[in-house]
Amino acid sequence: MAKIKKNSHKILYRKYSANIKYIMMALTVFIITFFLPKQPRFRYEFQKGKIWLNKDLISPFSFAILKTNPQVSTDKKDALENVLPIYRYDPELLQDVDEAYANEFDVKWNGNAFPEDERVANKTTSLKLLNEIYQKGIIATNAKHQKGRKYYDVSLLNNNVTKTTSTQDLYTVQTALDYFNKTFTTTNLKVKEMVMNLVEDHLQPNIIFDEKLTGIVQDNTINSLSTTRGMVQKGELIIARNNVIDDEVYQKLQSFKETYEAQTKTIGDSKIVYLGQILLVSFILSLLMIFLYLFRKDIYADNRQLSLLMLVITSMLLSLTYSIKLNLPSLYYIPFCIVPIIIRILFDTRLALYLHLLVILIAGFFVPNSFEFVFYQTTAGMVAIYSIRNLIKREQLLLSALYILTAYFICFLGIGLLREGSFKEIEWMNFVPFIFSVLLSLLAYPLIYAFERVFGITSDVALIELTNTNNKLLRELAFKAPGTFQHSLQVANLAEAAIFKIGGNSLLVRAGALYHDIGKIENPQYFIENQNTTLSPHDKLPYEQSAQIIIKHVHKGIEITRRHQLPESVIDFIRTHHGNTRVDYFYQSFLKNSPEKFVDENTFRYPGPIPFSKETGVLMLADSVEAASRSIKNPDAQNINDLVERIINYKLEQNQLDNCDLTLKDLETIKLIFKTMLMSIYHVRIDYLQNV
Repeated sequence: MAKIKKNSHKILYRKYSANIKYIMMALTVFIITFFLPKQPRFRYEFQKGKIWLNKDLISPFSFAILKTNPQVSTDKKDALENVLPIYRYDPELLQDVDEAYANEFDVKWNGNAFPEDERVANKTTSLKLLNEIYQKGIIATNAKHQKGRKYYDVSLLNNNVTKTTSTQDLYTVQTALDYFNKTFTTTNLKVKEMVMNLVEDHLQPNIIFDEKLTGIVQDNTINSLSTTRGMVQKGELIIARNNVIDDEVYQKLQSFKETYEAQTKTIGDSKIVYLGQILLVSFILSLLMIFLYLFRKDIYADNRQLSLLMLVITSMLLSLTYSIKLNLPSLYYIPFCIVPIIIRILFDTRLALYLHLLVILIAGFFVPNSFEFVFYQTTAGMVAIYSIRNLIKREQLLLSALYILTAYFICFLGIGLLREGSFKEIEWMNFVPFIFSVLLSLLAYPLIYAFERVFGITSDVALIELTNTNNKLLRELAFKAPGTFQHSLQVANLAEAAIFKIGGNSLLVRAGALYHDIGKIENPQYFIENQNTTLSPHDKLPYEQSAQIIIKHVHKGIEITRRHQLPESVIDFIRTHHGNTRVDYFYQSFLKNSPEKFVDENTFRYPGPIPFSKETGVLMLADSVEAASRSIKNPDAQNINDLVERIINYKLEQNQLDNCDLTLKDLETIKLIFKTMLMSIYHVRIDYLQNV
């Protein structure tokens, strides 16, 4: 039975990695187009107050002119004003009140020992009067319906028949009590007092507001309102070329657009629309792949980084699709600026702008007023990129959010003035979605951390954390190999100054410099910068073994940094800082002392690879120059000048800089910076007159 190799999945991945990127691209196209709205897009863009630059627009079909939202709101308000509140008459209440009143009357009369011969007359009179009041009706008035008036009209429902009446023609509990007090007469004041107390206890409204039925009538009234005003007939001119789009024409165009989109939902072929979406999205993603192949081959070759870009594009467009389906009042709630922020911090400015433009171009096909949308998002995205060149402070993200909000506001104000021609007519509440969008863009900060961990990308924030000398690994280096630690600090200063001048990632160089010799933690005493005596442990070892111990610090460094989960971009500096050069001291010593022996040069040679970027190339030069400068007995200007020239020329002769894109001009700049800084370190006075 065949055995599966331990790393077979890695072998298969490397073998088919070129195909994986195309699978990811196809999957991205499928996901985006599958969820996008499937209907033909209205071909015209228009804005109120602008000139119609298209050809004369003739209506291809008849359609109704829709009312504007303010007109519909006004009509609804007027209609609701005409709907009277419905009050329901309760006929059963009178019977209950009569029965309760009669029983309690007898009890009270006997309890007060009033004359028995007067009981029937008073009881009959009071009951008759009470019935008269209830027949007319006692209403429970509602302050909401009064609207500051004493009386208001109502629709009174009795036996399924409604009639309009005024509360002035009905009793309230208080007016009914006053009427009873005025109408009921008796010579015995105590009897009247008892009767009035009984009546007060039993008087209650029998005309009650029916909120549910009133609501139904109001809804029916609103639903029966017409949302249109007039018609545009088939073949009628909607607007002529070069005419201004005024309020009336704008409403016609808006009505034409909505009718067109409603018809194409049922008439248009969704398969053809889907094909169009596939063509457009595929074309735009192909442009992205070509851009990466031409200008960012490192990302093009790395499927993890490529998958991150595809994920960002897909996520933003799915957010747009979901927002359209939810009928959000404004699509500007979506934080499109989060794309350039994340890509700028994780990659670079050019890719951030390019990717942002691609996302906005695709989104522009599915949003209203697409030119306006693209203008808003493009300008805000550019500001976002400019404001976050390097995220090295937490406040930078907040400042960036403020700059983005300012950009949105300037665009909003400018477009508002162009459209309305007046500050008063600008609808300032429409700016609220932009505020929410900017606040949501702050989610970029936790997303950056998540993307770093998942996709193995190193941002400036992570590099700043790594360059902190209180880092556990660097503290261990300072304790176990203090000489190496000081050497690393000096190399970091030299390399950082040089890369800053010629252009490059100075934070990455500094991090790489601090960790490039981390492997010396294992056997620090075998490295001269950590030796405190004239005796060296190499004196007792063969030259081959000594060379292997020195070379081994590269392998150990890679092992240690991977164990501590340092980014591969930092580990690259450990691999390349010696390239594939020889350990010349032990190699030459071997040749000198054992000329008769066969020498395997690979025993004395570092494994490589040679530097493959500006940053790794500069670090190699800084490392060699700093180490060599410690051996200068008389560090004057001439000696330092000769040393720097000799070291860099030697690296060129050994072809160590062939793969990094350092120009001759860059090398001259690097030499000048190294010489200047080494002279400062060794307190060398520069002879300015000689230089002149």
